[in-house]
Amino acid sequence: MPIFPKRQMSPGDGMDGYEIGRLSYLVLLGAALLMWFFTHNRQSLGKTVQQVMAWVFIFVGVIALVGLWDDIRSTVGTTPQMAVTGNTIEVPRSFDGHYYLPMLVNGKPVTFLVDTGASQVVLSPQDAKRAGIDLNQLNYHGRAATANGVVRTAPVRLDSLALGPINDTGVSAWVNEADLEQSLLGMDYLHRFSNIQFADGRLILSR
Repeated sequence: MPIFPKRQMSPGDGMDGYEIGRLSYLVLLGAALLMWFFTHNRQSLGKTVQQVMAWVFIFVGVIALVGLWDDIRSTVGTTPQMAVTGNTIEVPRSFDGHYYLPMLVNGKPVTFLVDTGASQVVLSPQDAKRAGIDLNQLNYHGRAATANGVVRTAPVRLDSLALGPINDTGVSAWVNEADLEQSLLGMDYLHRFSNIQFADGRLILSR
């Protein structure tokens, strides 16, 4: 298949007379429409301007909402509403189809994504730092396969890991070296419960 070279623009290239004429026509037409609008709305111009500005603000607000929708969902949507009855914990499924558990790691709040496909408890660097773990002192000799490839992980032992009234001490976990959007709660921790159910859009954990 032949390959045609791209045409280089020369300094003389630009709009020809026809294109300039079209542009001039559009400018004149727009000016005429604006003059007609203001001429026919002189008496109610103030009210008209207010209405136009209101619609402009609504339009800008919609654009801002669309642009920030992902941040709003991540901030509001993953906030779990946990119900505690004795040693039974219930949490509803989030909008994204996952389950999130608000827990305390070494006394600091961390929200975990329940991941039945993961074997260990995995902390993001941010959550590990919040829990008082010195990232510079960790030995990243582990490996974990993620959607972004293989990342290094470091073993740690948590002083405490609490879910509602249920508190475990000396829990083994791993800290992800690369950025992790959400800390993961794997099967090592879930196996500490005598009963795990997924029913009617709710996760139920009992001891």
